[in-house]
Amino acid sequence: MSDELFSVTGKTVLVTGGSRGIGYMIAQGMAARGARVIISSRKADACAQAQRALAEFGDVTAIPADVADPDAATGLIAQVEERFGELHVLINNAGAAWGAPFDEFPLHGWSKVLGVNVVAPFVLVQRARALLEASGSQDDPARVINIGSIDGLRVPEFDNFSYSASKAGIHMLTRHMADELAPRILVNAIAPGPFPTQMLGGAIAENGGEEAARERNPLGRFGTPDDATGMTVFLASRASSYITGAIIPLDGGASTIA
Repeated sequence: MSDELFSVTGKTVLVTGGSRGIGYMIAQGMAARGARVIISSRKADACAQAQRALAEFGDVTAIPADVADPDAATGLIAQVEERFGELHVLINNAGAAWGAPFDEFPLHGWSKVLGVNVVAPFVLVQRARALLEASGSQDDPARVINIGSIDGLRVPEFDNFSYSASKAGIHMLTRHMADELAPRILVNAIAPGPFPTQMLGGAIAENGGEEAARERNPLGRFGTPDDATGMTVFLASRASSYITGAIIPLDGGASTIA
């Protein structure tokens, strides 16, 4: 019974930004547990390469799309519906970041980051609403899982002003959409802390390196693929059917310290 409660077998799952980083970790974990996974990212070559690598874990399809473009986001959902006819879980993971000192921070560092991190998830959910509602059930509703950040929960260590604001924005958007889309669609967010990703690498290098970053974390380590998979599988499975509008830190306790 417990295996069934936490099962994602047979579910169709779309992971944006699924060709690398946390999105790749989630796609791998979902595929290995029997989900039919669709990954999407802006670069077609990276998407295809990730699909080939993920194929050993399960059923993975790649559909390239720049979700920051509303027309491309609409086209992505249309392709999912045409090719698969259902969508049980939408994971809004695609993200952008920008770092610069406060006095030098450019305006285009706002438009780009907010466009990818806040506007794109809204457009994708708006376009996918009917398909998600049709795919879920009363006992096991469809899911939207937004990937936020602990930088949207507390003041970041880095000069990433638009990024932190965008992640606070996606956290509030998660709550707002949860209220709007209940009870047919559950909407929750994961707020990751430090994971060994390309996006985080440069910032860590400029702030004392990996060892210092680990020492600043209460658990003394970075997140792992199992950490990302465990939380996502829980939120995508029937085990979380009474949770919506939650923002769950996945950070080793980093958001609990100043």
